[in-house]
Amino acid sequence: MPHELAGFTIGVTADSQRDELATLLRRHGARVVIAPALRIVPLTDDTELREATRACLNHPPDVLMANTGIGMRGWLEAAEGWGLGEPLRGVLSRAYVVARGPEARNAIRAAGLRDRWSPGSESCEEVVEHLVRRGVAGQVVVMQLHGDRQPECTTALQDAGATVIEVPVYRWAPPTDPAPLHRLIDLVAGRLVDAVTFTSAPAAEALLHAAGDRTETVLEALRDDVLASCVGAVAAGPLVRRGVPVSTPSRARLDALVRTIVDELPRRTVTIRADGHLLTLRGHAAVIDEELRPLAPAPMAVLRALATSPGRVLSRTALLRTLPRGADEHAVEMAVARLRAGLRAPRVVQTVIKRGYRLRVD
Repeated sequence: MPHELAGFTIGVTADSQRDELATLLRRHGARVVIAPALRIVPLTDDTELREATRACLNHPPDVLMANTGIGMRGWLEAAEGWGLGEPLRGVLSRAYVVARGPEARNAIRAAGLRDRWSPGSESCEEVVEHLVRRGVAGQVVVMQLHGDRQPECTTALQDAGATVIEVPVYRWAPPTDPAPLHRLIDLVAGRLVDAVTFTSAPAAEALLHAAGDRTETVLEALRDDVLASCVGAVAAGPLVRRGVPVSTPSRARLDALVRTIVDELPRRTVTIRADGHLLTLRGHAAVIDEELRPLAPAPMAVLRALATSPGRVLSRTALLRTLPRGADEHAVEMAVARLRAGLRAPRVVQTVIKRGYRLRVD
């Protein structure tokens, strides 16, 4: 029996966690397309970060908002380089520490600090609501920034009476090589991937922005054939606002994200019995009698069209519309021949003289 995700192709838009996520997906048999939508760039000018660190030492914080693991680690490493690591950890150890997600929590604990609370949604808005309810009037709140500034969160805390120290550690930037991202956009638009994963809202926005005039085509694919799987509600936000149904795990962790994909994608398969064989269609492969048979895009497109109307005869003209532009009726015949060879069950696809082809359903 094939692995749960064997025969499926999944796009990964993450940068810093791409290798970990890709490894988890491949462990379940998936074919993975790595295409970072953004990259994290440390600030080349650390003046603001140094000034924010000095401000924390001069005005010890009552609250620390740790937004990301990579940001907290980068900040503490920079402080060590300036000889301020121990004093910084000292003032932060006395603060009420909020970790926005598991990565931030791990970084906090690795530094010997104690986190006191985390939001279920991993959203900054939920953190702010929690702090405002708890009371921040007259307090110093240190906010480790998640890439870009978050003025709405800062303003809400200031309106509640807090003094906010923003700590910029890194920024988002386009990928060094945009080709993999544009290739993934091509695959999504052509419905040649089965799922795309997102671990941050900026990555989702970046993919849609890079799609340009094909944005609506990409959104239509994500609303229909391509599963959008997001690590949490915050990452899903840009897609949800555009009417894309998303799958999210109950816990915002990579292993939980993979588990939701393992649960969801096999439910989308089509299974039929034809010529005595049990046939299940996956993304780029068919499982016939529990044997995985990878197929090229053209024969897979023909099989998918025939399986959509099992037993019904489809003309060469109808099947031609499923193939890439520029193909002719001879290409349909070639695709059918390759399909029969790939399945190793030539009688599954029946030729109906002068009419077309059909699946020989039982």
